Amino acid sequence: MFVRTLLAMSLSCIFAGTAFAASTAEQPLNPKVVTDTAIEDPIDPLATGASAAKATSEVRISKQEQQDLNNASQTLQNLQNAEDTTAAIGEAPASSAQPSTTVNKTPAVKASWTLDGLNNAQWYENIGKGQFPVYARAHVMLNNAHASPGAIDGSSGKNTLKAIASFQQINGLKATGILTRETWDALVANQGSKPAFIEYTLTDADLKGPYAASIPHDYALQSKMKGLYYTRVTEMLGEKFHMDEEFLKKLNPKATFKKAGEKIIVANIRNEVPEDIHLIVAHKGAKQLYLFNSRNQMIGSFPATIGSSDTPSPTGTYKVTGVAPNPWYSYSPSNFVQGKNLKPLSLPPGPNGPVGNIWIGLSKKSFGIHGTPNPSAISKTASHGCIRLTNWDANDLGKKVKAGVTVKFLE
Repeated sequence: MFVRTLLAMSLSCIFAGTAFAASTAEQPLNPKVVTDTAIEDPIDPLATGASAAKATSEVRISKQEQQDLNNASQTLQNLQNAEDTTAAIGEAPASSAQPSTTVNKTPAVKASWTLDGLNNAQWYENIGKGQFPVYARAHVMLNNAHASPGAIDGSSGKNTLKAIASFQQINGLKATGILTRETWDALVANQGSKPAFIEYTLTDADLKGPYAASIPHDYALQSKMKGLYYTRVTEMLGEKFHMDEEFLKKLNPKATFKKAGEKIIVANIRNEVPEDIHLIVAHKGAKQLYLFNSRNQMIGSFPATIGSSDTPSPTGTYKVTGVAPNPWYSYSPSNFVQGKNLKPLSLPPGPNGPVGNIWIGLSKKSFGIHGTPNPSAISKTASHGCIRLTNWDANDLGKKVKAGVTVKFLE
């Protein structure tokens, strides 16, 4: 029963047509041959029997849980009100102790993308918008402080602003989303002596894969594959090190990514989230997923794609029901027609699967938190109702979140 229901992954959570290659992998894929492929109406993949019948509406929560939700909602409302969404991200006001005429406005353009240049990148006034080493170092430090910027790419943007605002909130700083001197100093102190970027040596295992020649758009063709694997080494490495694939290539212009022993520059990232996840808030307006502990303190955040105007996410409060790593995905035309596929299909696991390589089920029938085959588009596109994260953020969350954790959708 578990295998059959695990196959019933809901297509309602997926953005139509996003079966494209992307980047991630922390677990080896070992797809099993499934003989029982009976497809039911889309349900939570971990639901069985009576529990499936219950997973159709909001759950009851205690008075204490409601109070915690109210407090968290107020915290996030304050954060949204304080965040300067019109700011030139990273641009801080000139220091009162320094005449504005002496402010250096050009060092980022000439900054070095070498290993030393990245690790020694320093904050300065009026950084402005763009792709600079100072943002690359900031992205890694934000990632390691549990304020995920999504795919690390060294660029300013909304995901950067939201990650900075979350870090400021978590650390008791004024939450503006602007990379001020105070914020930079707090990031550096939190990072300690750990370098933001390191040299990594390609291994035989990196090159061996498994890899797919390509990922076809048609679900019928995907269903015939052994696994929805990565299609190239750079895609795998990008997800392994939480990096945008093109940014990985930019940092390593001379690398072939085809030889064991070849050395490349990668982000020195963490692969865990804090313990004591007590509450998860999916903020639709901010396109963010926020984590709170049992003391009602924000302890982490991720950029997220949460529904769309055509297929909105649910409203209300639900519970996590369980976690399924490397899930099989079940396509049902009764829910959504993809191409000319009018029959149910079962798609094998893999990071390039419609839900990435992890599914965190919710007590709302057919809804969950999951990964994606296109991490660089997180919070920039739409989903079919579910909460979509980068594969690495979803995997990190899946390792720590427990069944019974409250999930609140906030407008």
